Amino acid sequence: MRTILYIIQKEFLQIFRNKGMLPIIFVVPIVQLLILVNAATFEMKHIKVSVVDMDLSSSSRKLISKYEGSPFYEIVQTTFSYDQAMDQMQRGKVDVIIRIPNGFERKLVKENLSKVQFVINAINQSVAGLSSAYCSSILIDFNRELLQDWLNPSKLAGLKNIQTDYSYWYNPKLNYKTYMVPGILVLLVTIIGLLLSGMNIVREKEIGTIEQINVTPIRKIQFIAGKLTPFWIIAMFELAFGLSIGKLVFDIPIVGNLWLIFLSGGVYLFVILSVGLLVSTVTNNQQQAMLVSFFFLIIFILMSGLFTSIESMPHWAQEMDRLNPLMYFIKIMRMVLLKGSTFDDISQLFYSLVVFAIVMSSLAVWRYRKVA
Repeated sequence: MRTILYIIQKEFLQIFRNKGMLPIIFVVPIVQLLILVNAATFEMKHIKVSVVDMDLSSSSRKLISKYEGSPFYEIVQTTFSYDQAMDQMQRGKVDVIIRIPNGFERKLVKENLSKVQFVINAINQSVAGLSSAYCSSILIDFNRELLQDWLNPSKLAGLKNIQTDYSYWYNPKLNYKTYMVPGILVLLVTIIGLLLSGMNIVREKEIGTIEQINVTPIRKIQFIAGKLTPFWIIAMFELAFGLSIGKLVFDIPIVGNLWLIFLSGGVYLFVILSVGLLVSTVTNNQQQAMLVSFFFLIIFILMSGLFTSIESMPHWAQEMDRLNPLMYFIKIMRMVLLKGSTFDDISQLFYSLVVFAIVMSSLAVWRYRKVA
């Protein structure tokens, strides 16, 4: 045990002597958290709209005013030329074109039927789908108001009206930051743990000290434990500090038990550090270690459910995602912090991380060959 403590002390001295490493460890993750949480959002606001009003009637102006009053839309152009509006869409300056044909109000009054055309930029299918839903919702509300204005009070009284009241569990205000902060925090501690542990032993190889360590009587398990423990402590500190920032800056709810978060986080970081150690054993320099680490990071992140729903992935991708430890810890973070889940609720996810930790650490220890 004393040997391990000496190695840990040596590693901390080496870390804090490297002045360029300290900002990367302690400053960069916090800056990334503050930026990514505000930038990584699928909320649609300020959709740029071009209005082609060929009718210029009171009904068409009332319809346009409903879009002007919506927080989701920003009318940037009003024109009589559909070609001019399409030119703005091709230039990327307009997302939606609302085309109101000539005779819009006359047909509503005489025929009780009229048409409005929405032209939506569908390069991004998710944005197009949301824009279409918002447009249809406002148009339905406009149609409902017309019925209330035009029907006789006696007929209106006979209509049955169903009122729906919504209550959203776990995220009542539908705040996207509440959903993103736990996932991005997991991403940041993963990057810190994987990159630092992945480049640590490789750095020993580059400066030539690994040969000196290999000929010492230090056992392999002592060397690895002493190497990884400092980064485990640093990553756990990052997790705690990130949770504090999330609460103070973004006011994320912390409904569940924090000790359950740190218990799961400790096991998860053991997995990530073992992956980093495994990377360091198969690479010869820091550049190779960084490239290999980013290869795994990109796969882990894109398939973790951080930005896209896992349930929307193909079946084969969902099955392959069972090998992604990042996915398990993101689920645990969101379940405990937002839903107040207990250990029974996350036990399957937790034990999966334990299995990952045993397998990855065993592979890393087996792959590292200490020549005495």
